[in-house]
Amino acid sequence: MAFLRATSSYEMPVVSGKGVYLRAPNLTDYSVWAQAREESRQFLTPWEPTWPADDLTRASFRRRIRRYHFEIREDRAYPFLLLREADHALLGGLTLSSVTRGMTQTATVGYWMNVRHANRGYMSAALRAVVPFAFNVLHLHRLEAACLPHNGPSIRLLEKVGFGREGLARGLVCINGQWQDHLVFGLLANDPRL
Repeated sequence: MAFLRATSSYEMPVVSGKGVYLRAPNLTDYSVWAQAREESRQFLTPWEPTWPADDLTRASFRRRIRRYHFEIREDRAYPFLLLREADHALLGGLTLSSVTRGMTQTATVGYWMNVRHANRGYMSAALRAVVPFAFNVLHLHRLEAACLPHNGPSIRLLEKVGFGREGLARGLVCINGQWQDHLVFGLLANDPRL
């Protein structure tokens, strides 16, 4: 696994998968990231929390990058941009968040896709690449993911990668202004990989 030195205070890995790679976002990604998020807004709105009014501004992105740096240094989260290997196009993003150490050793997986690259297998490749990183590098025991019960593509993606459906979490996340139930999926370090 190659390592990219982001600052003098922490290192963030570049994780490679089938035709894709994941790396930490940095300030120079702002224009491409903002464009991808803006053109995907309508596609993402049904699945994501309401965006702050200034979400796509340069100042907001700068704050986001500072928060990412802090979370990585503190072993709280590992945010990645998902890029295509062939041309480095921004495909989406994936984050291992809510990292919990101690007796649980868990993290939550979240992801988003650029509408132009959705339903082409890129996120499946990204999840398959990040799972070994989570278990073998971060030494986590469990990964969790949650999605809306009517989000068929996300359900199929998680099950295809090996996450098992574990139940329903009522009112788990405020999506598009409403508290919504979510299906919860889990994957353990010793579960078979699909």
